[in-house]
Amino acid sequence: IRAPREAPVARTTPAPTTPMLLPQTAEYALRAVLHLARHPERPVRVPEMADEIGVPRNYLSKTLHQLARAGVLDSTRGPAGGFRLGVPADRLTLDRVVAVFQAPGERKCLLANRPCGNDPTCPVHQRWAPVAERLDRFFGTTTIADLTTSASADPLDVLGALEAEPPTSWRSEAAPATSLSVLA
Repeated sequence: IRAPREAPVARTTPAPTTPMLLPQTAEYALRAVLHLARHPERPVRVPEMADEIGVPRNYLSKTLHQLARAGVLDSTRGPAGGFRLGVPADRLTLDRVVAVFQAPGERKCLLANRPCGNDPTCPVHQRWAPVAERLDRFFGTTTIADLTTSASADPLDVLGALEAEPPTSWRSEAAPATSLSVLA
């Protein structure tokens, strides 16, 4: 006699409300690095961090070790061990964290499950290119310290500002304003 199957476990992290602009691992890495920046007084262990930021422990452990190999984090073994920033938060840019998991300039196409080829005949390209350039600037100039010392209510919402209507200088005459969520 077989035991009845258990119901599937509910997803612990909510589905994203904006299109996924970063690989999931890069998003988790940013969450972890922001968490570590808010706790510089001691190394933080994986189980504690996983619970705090809502990331599966095994996945987070592998992600943190990749960041440590890249020099973004320092890791210490033993009972008093854990992870801490390997670079001062005011010198650690978002693109340095993300680059461990995504090559610079590499993007996913908004219309298909493939890399963006920057094809000017793509129906989204004309509108997406200026947004992508702004994202590159944002990630290249924003430090972890900028997000942990700002007055913003949610430092993990690093893309929230892009939901607002872009400045008119970004828009062509043929392309009306829209938010990123409409393009998904």
